[in-house]
Order: sequence, then C-alpha cells, then structure tokens
Amino acid sequence: MEFFTADICDEHPDKVHVLDNDFTNYGAKEKFIGQVVTVKLDRNNSELIKVLRDEDGTGKVVVVDVENEYFAVVGENLMKFAHNNNYEGIIVNGYIRDTFQIKDIPVALFARGTCSRKYIPVTQGQRGIELSFCGVQFNDGDYVYADTDGIILSQEKLV
Repeated sequence: MEFFTADICDEHPDKVHVLDNDFTNYGAKEKFIGQVVTVKLDRNNSELIKVLRDEDGTGKVVVVDVENEYFAVVGENLMKFAHNNNYEGIIVNGYIRDTFQIKDIPVALFARGTCSRKYIPVTQGQRGIELSFCGVQFNDGDYVYADTDGIILSQEKLV
C-alpha cells in the first residue's frame, strides 16, 4: 500500500480534512485506507460489537464517537472481531483498553487514550449517522487514510 497522508494533503488540499493529532494508534497496522462506517455510542459498546463481530469489514474502517464519559469501548475481544472480519481499522473518539493484548493484532486502532473500565449496562447506539468531532464530519461511505503522520478524511477515494 503505497501512499502517504502528507502527499495526499499536498495533492488534494481542497478535498481532505485532517484530524487533530490527539489520536494514538494502539493496533499493529500502521497504515490503511478504508471506507467509513459510522457508529455513535452512549458509553456501552454493544452496537459496535454487532458491527465488528457480524459484518464483513473488508476495505472498511469503523469511526466511533462516544459520549463524553470516561469508559473504554474497544479492547482485545473487539479487536479480534475486527481482525477476523477483515476491518482495516477503528477510530475511536474516546478510550480503549487491553493495550498489551492488542498491540500485535494487525488492525489499526486510533483512540484518544486508555481507560481500564468499561460501561456494563447496555445502552442504545446509533449506526450510519453523521458524526462530527475534531472539526470533521464523518459519513458512511467517506474515505479515511491513516499513517504514522496522522488521519485524513475525504468524501471520495483519492488513492
């Protein structure tokens, strides 16, 4: 996979949006291109489990926005689901856990940080809706490009 986010930004400055650098990649995959699947969570990750466990993720990246509570929504089990169903990556506007166990799973996992606890009571999530964080709007079908320089978004496939 030959691309660099910096080159894409230089070649298509009017077609890309750049996320801030508050995200760290905790997964083993350092670079990916993926078509966006959006998920909005209210602390509990049950909706995200369904997506990662039950759907083919070939060529896709799940973009997750979480209510502002301090709970982890992705850990070892969800990363295994993502890997088994061929997802390129997960971007979490929130927190994750099990970093020791997931560091070798070949899926990218960008998140704002870590938290040891998860939210147990099941809450409703939403899927396929517009998400907005870091000054960027994410919609199903958009394209995310990520590498060691950062994460960028485009409404169309550029590479």
